[in-house]
Amino acid sequence: MAERPVPRSGPTFTHIARKFASLDHLSGGRAGWNVVTSVVPLEAGNFGRDTHLDHALRYRRAEEFVDVVRGLWDSFADGSVVRDRARGIYYEPAGLRTPHHAGEHFTVRGPLNISRPPQGSPVIFQAGSSETGRDFAARHGEVIFTAQTSLPGAQAFYADLKGRVAAHGRDPDDVLVWPVLAPYVASTEAEARDRLDELQELVHDDVARRLVQDNIGDLDLSGYPLDGPVPDVGVTNRSRSRQELLLDLARRENLTIRQLALRFAAVSSVVGTPETVADHIERWFRARAADGFNVSFPYLPGSAEDFVDHVVPELRRRGLFRAEYEETTLRGHLGLPRPPTRPSGRAVAESGRAVAETEPAAR
Repeated sequence: MAERPVPRSGPTFTHIARKFASLDHLSGGRAGWNVVTSVVPLEAGNFGRDTHLDHALRYRRAEEFVDVVRGLWDSFADGSVVRDRARGIYYEPAGLRTPHHAGEHFTVRGPLNISRPPQGSPVIFQAGSSETGRDFAARHGEVIFTAQTSLPGAQAFYADLKGRVAAHGRDPDDVLVWPVLAPYVASTEAEARDRLDELQELVHDDVARRLVQDNIGDLDLSGYPLDGPVPDVGVTNRSRSRQELLLDLARRENLTIRQLALRFAAVSSVVGTPETVADHIERWFRARAADGFNVSFPYLPGSAEDFVDHVVPELRRRGLFRAEYEETTLRGHLGLPRPPTRPSGRAVAESGRAVAETEPAAR
């Protein structure tokens, strides 16, 4: 069956551009955008499609989508929206950019009628780990989420991604790699392990089955015994990296469906005392496997409180965590540079009032 043509209209990304620019203004520069191409095929129905786009096509479309949104954020140079009532000028004409775009998937006529976000652009988060996803992350991402399960694997991912970033002409220090970390913290190792075991005992059979089913591919596991082996899975149109991670783990350790579900649920867990968790963080950071961590608390509020009250002070004692904020924006907190405005598309000689009348903004 031939792919249904992808609409070339612009409302979706002008909506995204406006929402994130507005959020950045309202928050004083603390917005971030987690760019996700979607994993579950049912999500395609939310966007008028019967089937999910092919994995590679999803990333090609995302490439264009992100480029257009960033162009819309740069519709006006910094400081060019002056709102000068005395002169009757809303913006300085020299600062107007007109990001008119006609590409493979989208067509849009700019500019976006909102001043440039305080951060220049909200921080771009991304989680590409497949071959295509890593290259996308290296071109566009500023904070990269990953779910590595070993220090050597994390080091290899870190080195590979930083190398791709440099190959695309970007500074590797301007892209942060954050593995997922799910902390189980207690005063003793045994108590922390008991907390993990207790949570895993609560995983319902249907939830365990769906955890595996939804992450290894388009395969209905309802007819397979939970305590039987994981069946063979062919090429999937879901997350390639996640499928490879799970199937490799199942084959390497001869896991049942239930065991694989529980291992996946705890794949990024670090279990132990505050010192144990801090040791893990320090070891990965100093070994160039991580620039920081995406801390995913397994339950709330207890695990978050344990981490903040006990692990953070230990990290501060080791000089690995700041004592107070030194900047005001999310970009500043992360030590990321503010992106410059993109070059103007064409010279604009008209007055601000005239341009506003002859150049309808993207809506």
